[in-house]
Amino acid sequence: MTIKPMVSAALLVFTGACLLGTGYFVGARHAATEAAGTAGKLAAIKAPAGKVDPKTGKRVLYWHDPMVPGQHFDKPGPSPFMAMQLEPVYADDDGGGSSGVKIDPGLQQNLGIRYASVRRQDTTEGFDAVGTTQFDESQTDVVQSRVTGYIDHLYAGAPMQRITKGAPIASLFAPDWLAPQEEYLALRHGGMDRSLIEASRARMRALSIPEGVIDSLDRTGKVQTHYVLSAAETGVVSELNVRDGAQVVPGQTLAKISGLSKLWLIVDIPENLALSVRPGMSVDATFSGDPSRHYKGQIREILPGISTTSRTLQARLEVDNADSSLTPGMLMRVRVAAQKPVSRLLVPSEAVITTGKRSLVIVKNADGRLQPVEVTIGSDFGNETEIVSGLNDGETVVASGQFLIDSEASLKSILPRLEGGARGAASGAAPASSTASSTPSAPTYETTGKVEQVSAADITFSHQPVPALGWPAMTMSFNKPAPDAFADVKPGQTVHFVFTKADGGYLLTKVEPAGGAQ
Repeated sequence: MTIKPMVSAALLVFTGACLLGTGYFVGARHAATEAAGTAGKLAAIKAPAGKVDPKTGKRVLYWHDPMVPGQHFDKPGPSPFMAMQLEPVYADDDGGGSSGVKIDPGLQQNLGIRYASVRRQDTTEGFDAVGTTQFDESQTDVVQSRVTGYIDHLYAGAPMQRITKGAPIASLFAPDWLAPQEEYLALRHGGMDRSLIEASRARMRALSIPEGVIDSLDRTGKVQTHYVLSAAETGVVSELNVRDGAQVVPGQTLAKISGLSKLWLIVDIPENLALSVRPGMSVDATFSGDPSRHYKGQIREILPGISTTSRTLQARLEVDNADSSLTPGMLMRVRVAAQKPVSRLLVPSEAVITTGKRSLVIVKNADGRLQPVEVTIGSDFGNETEIVSGLNDGETVVASGQFLIDSEASLKSILPRLEGGARGAASGAAPASSTASSTPSAPTYETTGKVEQVSAADITFSHQPVPALGWPAMTMSFNKPAPDAFADVKPGQTVHFVFTKADGGYLLTKVEPAGGAQ
């Protein structure tokens, strides 16, 4: 009777324990399921569906048709413009927000790309100009007649003849000088009063009879019928206005003697620099015949007026020519410099791209990308150019000649050309595989087609299908790597061509007649 109640109690306790364990197990499973579901929802929020390319694992910014790159789509699919699939644009391809184009290091070496640093330097304000040597008019001696007479003998043969100091120029016969001389001699020989003799002597001086002729009259006692005109200094006969037997009158210029020991240098200063030139500025001039010899001086005066033909202002200075190495009419290269240096930001002149509308340089960013930057340029200092604005001290710019183009149209295509070059199309006539590179090049595609149209920017083909891209046969345009690339390709030809994907479309790397190379 006592055993049955004990068994019943044990069964109740066991049943309760089982029910409790079952409830705990079911509750734990439900909590784990909810936690897993929450984690999945969070993961889905962090990695939105359709934004990661499963093939590459890269994040996709958008999809687009390479033939219409400006139109973006938020999911893949067929292009509404052409019979082809939309292609993804990855965040890495977009530069992660960085601007510019990254060039493969191997291609940089092949293209000969050189870099230079933007640096600040103290420079002497000045400019280059052109000057011409001329006679120093302040050293020109004018030979004139003081009496009516005749040229008895002309020693100077022709203008620009060299002559030394004291050398005879012309012998002058002066009839009007005979009577005063005879009167003077008569007074002296007649023992007349000293005051009368001095009065006669003064009369000869008043008639412009040279003191030398009067002294010779006293010394020899003979009338001088001829008077020799001589050079007052060494130089050249810059002007000769008489011939043998010619009659002359008082005040007539017979000749001009110009000295060569000093010359004038007339410097032509561009009109836009007229306000920056001042007397006292230092000048260093060289002659192309002997660039090692320098002629230095200081601007003495600025001549008034600007030439209406050359639009230049003239400055004059005096240069020493004691060794007679210079002659009038020589063209000189002149460097005009100020006295105080000025700090300026400088880059190599070949790094500046001038289009006529603006000036740019190609800057190398911190991540190695190349980016065109518009700058304001100032003066030139030899092989360097001043940068007024647009750059900072220490920045790196491209200084190689490959990028120094001089037209706005070419400048607008510089980045696609750089990126195309980075992918193996260094020249329009060479296949992509011919460009050395330390990294694998982008894939290339090829097909055959008929040339429909050729322009400076692209070539239009009616081409066969391209299975690698899933393209059917169609007509489309392909970019040229350069305006002068594939010059032999003409509309109507059937050609085999190779291309690769580039920024904003597809870039041709090779075009040859179908069936053989050009």
